[in-house]
Amino acid sequence: MTEALDGLLDLLDLEQIERDYFRGRSRSALVPRVFGGQVAAQALVAAGRTVPEDRPPHSLHAYFLRAGDPGAPIVYMVDRIRDGRSFTTRRVVAVQHGNPIFHLSASFQTYEEGLEHQTDMPPAPDPESLPTAAEMLPRHLPADVAERLIEARAAVDLRYADAPPWASVGTAREPRSQVWFRTNGKLADDPLLHIALATYVSDMTLLDSVLLAHGRGGWAVGDVVGASLDHAMWFHRPFRADEWLLYDQESPSASAGRGLGQARIYTQDGRLAVTVIQEGVVRVPRQA
Repeated sequence: MTEALDGLLDLLDLEQIERDYFRGRSRSALVPRVFGGQVAAQALVAAGRTVPEDRPPHSLHAYFLRAGDPGAPIVYMVDRIRDGRSFTTRRVVAVQHGNPIFHLSASFQTYEEGLEHQTDMPPAPDPESLPTAAEMLPRHLPADVAERLIEARAAVDLRYADAPPWASVGTAREPRSQVWFRTNGKLADDPLLHIALATYVSDMTLLDSVLLAHGRGGWAVGDVVGASLDHAMWFHRPFRADEWLLYDQESPSASAGRGLGQARIYTQDGRLAVTVIQEGVVRVPRQA
């Protein structure tokens, strides 16, 4: 296990301060606010800590309310909405400086047999044939920006199947993108941990497709400003976050200063594991 992954796992290992109250820390980010994927993953872990281990999450719905302060702890307050025979529902509010910054609702389910079908996995290159972030980023970004981005994502091996937005500035193309990802190290056999780590990664690139449609490079080059507004995920089948996962993303719409991204996450052998939808603020700075 790498030092970066060990640090991320430490962030997800929340401190329990009361029966349904948990405290989390933050890590430095590219922007002066807490990374949204971190808050979502920590909130899901807090909810999961109040649910029996045989009930993994099957969905989450979240709203980002305020920018988080990376220098202050985050308190996660869990509300035990319902404990049914098959499903468990939890609501989590993340609080900093006395104000809610994030709200999550999550549902958990015991395993059961049922009808089976799925959308086929789209064609994608072999992840091992693609350049790593350390190989790709310095080719397209200023050295200091590339270094910060590599450091921020060091816990994850994330590889772009096509040129990312900041490598194709000025060239609009189809609003679709693919990345392969896995953690940089093996993980324990804890389904909640694997789902939390996929939740963490899911906020890294989902709005890239919005930028591709307009030839914008994004936050890394400063030709747009933005932030996540809401985030929803459905977990269909078991998966491991320490094995290759294909994140197939597209943007069906952008309007009114907002952009919508939707995606599917597949295991390398073609099983549909997760569906993700996110909307974010995507604004063009006046000077751009």
